[in-house]
Amino acid sequence: MDPIHWLLDGTWMIGGHPVLHREVVGNAFGLASAILGMRRLIWAWPIGIIGNIILFTVFVSGIFDKPQVHDLWGQAGRQVFFLAVSVYGWWRWERSKRRGGAPDGGAIVPRWANANELRTMILAATVMMFVFYYTLRALDSFGPLADAWILTGSILATYGMARGYVDFWWIWIGVDLVGVPLLYRAEYYPSAVMYVVYAAFCLVGFVAWARAERKMNHGSPEALRGDRREAMSDA
Repeated sequence: MDPIHWLLDGTWMIGGHPVLHREVVGNAFGLASAILGMRRLIWAWPIGIIGNIILFTVFVSGIFDKPQVHDLWGQAGRQVFFLAVSVYGWWRWERSKRRGGAPDGGAIVPRWANANELRTMILAATVMMFVFYYTLRALDSFGPLADAWILTGSILATYGMARGYVDFWWIWIGVDLVGVPLLYRAEYYPSAVMYVVYAAFCLVGFVAWARAERKMNHGSPEALRGDRREAMSDA
């Protein structure tokens, strides 16, 4: 079997259940992107985009065959939104890197979202939850409320990562806590397992970013000047 057919059509039997090669491979790209993102390396974005494209094919059956009965249109839509937000994040981290980046070699200096940014994200979350829930329910997506939560949180977390907000790690944890039972009930077992891994990894990532934020934004004058330049460019 050639590599393309191996990826698109291949399955493993695990515990009596067929598991798609592409579901495992797509999640592997997602984990690699998360690790690179924790280190604030630009490669997190293109690696993540590859994973998004692969995982899109996993969650819909109208175009691509899959062993699961249920469609998760929110999970599929999540990959599409990821592409758009990831392009923005890629561009933004590249721009930050060209301007000097972070003192530790990262592409961006992490910071906490301010009060106005948090209010904007809460408002955006409220609107997206409303729109996504009724859209996914109309599409007969499995578990539309949980699926809408995951889609909304994923968009905001990716946007927060692009902006360098330390807070985005907590949004991911909220996504993972809902995602594990939803994916398990829908029989997307590799994705459910990866969400457990992601939740633990997010705690590690949060600590890493919080420490970097404390060191850089309350440490050397060079870091403080870099952070002020970043804030001025966002204004």
